[in-house]
Amino acid sequence: MTTPQTLDGPTQDFLKAIASETRQQIMMLFAGGAELTVGEVADRCGLGQSTTSEQLAILRRGGLVTATRAGKLVRYRADPATIAERLNDLQGYLADCCPPPSAQPRRSS
Repeated sequence: MTTPQTLDGPTQDFLKAIASETRQQIMMLFAGGAELTVGEVADRCGLGQSTTSEQLAILRRGGLVTATRAGKLVRYRADPATIAERLNDLQGYLADCCPPPSAQPRRSS
């Protein structure tokens, strides 16, 4: 029997990051390539700045957003390349553990 594959740390962080409805709401703000500061995200989501900073840190750790400093301001934006990489890792994991019926070997009678 083979040992089941486990998800790597970055993919686990990705899943944790998207598990929250609040973080999902924040991610929608970055649609279309938008770049926003913590204050802008907080205002649009109705969150406090410290809560928003915590949520953005989790999204950043999960590879969903990147941050760029411009003077005192930090602008966040979605990170499509890392998101695609994490989704690819997740797809590979799921294909290994639970392949679709058409990919499973057929048993002979």
